[in-house]
Amino acid sequence: MPVSRFLLLIFGFCLILGLMIWLVTSISGLYGQIAWSAHPILANLLLLLIIVMLGLLIFAFFYYTGLFKKNRKSRKKRASKLRVPVDKTEAAEESLKSIRQQVHHIQDEVARQAIINRSEEIEEFLSRGNIKVVIFGTGSAGKTSVVNALMGRMVGKVNAPMGTTEVGETYRLQLQGLEREILITDTPGILEAGMAGSERGKLARSLATEADLLLFVVDNDLRQSEYQPLYSLAEIGKRSLLIFNKTDLYTEDDQNIILSRLEGRVQRFISPEDIVAVAANPQGVILDTGERFKPEPDIMPLIRRMAKILREEGEDLIADNILLQSQRLGEEARSLLDTQRRRQANKVVERFQWIGAGVIAVTPLPVVDLLATAAVNAQMVVEIGKIYGCELNLERGRELALSLAKTLASLGVVQGATQLVATALQFHFGTIVIGKGIQAVTAAYLTRIAGRSFIEYFRQDQDWGDGGMAEVVQRQFKLTRKEEFVKSFIQDAIARVIEPLNLNQSEDEEEEDYDEEPQPEFKPPVNIQKRAVNPFENDWQDRDYRRDDW
Repeated sequence: MPVSRFLLLIFGFCLILGLMIWLVTSISGLYGQIAWSAHPILANLLLLLIIVMLGLLIFAFFYYTGLFKKNRKSRKKRASKLRVPVDKTEAAEESLKSIRQQVHHIQDEVARQAIINRSEEIEEFLSRGNIKVVIFGTGSAGKTSVVNALMGRMVGKVNAPMGTTEVGETYRLQLQGLEREILITDTPGILEAGMAGSERGKLARSLATEADLLLFVVDNDLRQSEYQPLYSLAEIGKRSLLIFNKTDLYTEDDQNIILSRLEGRVQRFISPEDIVAVAANPQGVILDTGERFKPEPDIMPLIRRMAKILREEGEDLIADNILLQSQRLGEEARSLLDTQRRRQANKVVERFQWIGAGVIAVTPLPVVDLLATAAVNAQMVVEIGKIYGCELNLERGRELALSLAKTLASLGVVQGATQLVATALQFHFGTIVIGKGIQAVTAAYLTRIAGRSFIEYFRQDQDWGDGGMAEVVQRQFKLTRKEEFVKSFIQDAIARVIEPLNLNQSEDEEEEDYDEEPQPEFKPPVNIQKRAVNPFENDWQDRDYRRDDW
């Protein structure tokens, strides 16, 4: 309870207590006087009346302070907390269950099957429980060499100037003291030139988002182009180690300088102990005897750090990753479903906006009144609600339509839309289009605003949001006032409403002229038929930030 309401409650109690003491004293004296001078029954009735009035006063006070009122949003929040998953694995299972329920509503067969396949992969990974370690970084930073050193045997080519791993390659590794098997995935290099390099970079980022533990490999100080993907992965919760590779190419002082700068770059999301210096594939040296000596890889600091993390945090890393993957897949499914529903709902709005224009054109009013098309808009609301899985009856649809119509009028949207449509139509047709045309097109325009507003209402689970209906309506009106939209809308209105109306008007005038002046008898050819006209048919730059460049 807010402090202000709590203080108000205390003040109210004190006030009521004081009033009660005063009332008891006053009533006692009044009761004695009435009982003595009049009749005891009259005194008892007066006492009862005073007690009832006092009770109503107390009830009104508590009702005002909100103790008897329940906020709808609070109820929703409490209801959502009634069923809390016991752990992250259970939460992931429930997320996958929700995905399976949603995916059947997706009409795109390819997208639906992709979601199903991905959910099955997550379920399989959930049942297996392997630890997935992904090696990530720029081309030729030494990712494949790190994998080779970790595996203790050659599993990929090395020494190419732009990197060699074109697809994600996964290898199995078992650490002593760790029951779960480790899957090490070598990814293509990021930031490579050309279309093919860009595609490999996308694949690498996709694989990185699936990691339980991420090893980001660099061979010098971080550039901005390297920092950004590393930071983005840390933002979504990826546990990361920053691997400073090729230390054999630097003196000890240079190594310390680079390590210090790396710590400064990533101190917000990577701790210093998670920055590890290695030499996964040290260069050979020529000895004084003329023989070539190949040093052993200096990879043990990384192995020790990995082993410590996986033993202490392995279970949490797996649970976090599975939950993240299921949530991301759920968001993807909801996004696909939302796009599909919006497309269907927009078609409903487009259909009903021209139906509304037809209603106004057939029975024109002195001014455009959205209440006149309430039945049309009520049916539109019902159909939009059905798309979003909300079964509304026509009466409820009519209530919503009338409520929004009143909001349109109170905000001045009706008048603004009329002026906007009249200006746009006169710009196209001069003085030809007045009256019926303006009213009909304005009705269509307002129906479109109403329909788009109801789409937002159903998208938010039948909630207008913090700003209420007025804010949603104003936002939709601003969006539809954009010049490019008005132009396309008016062009469509001219084809659907104005030209048929003008054609009908011209035919009516011709019929009047025909009645006024006698015309010679004319018998049309038998192959010519008169066709009825229906007007309503149908901050950093990507520089090489190495050493002193930052």
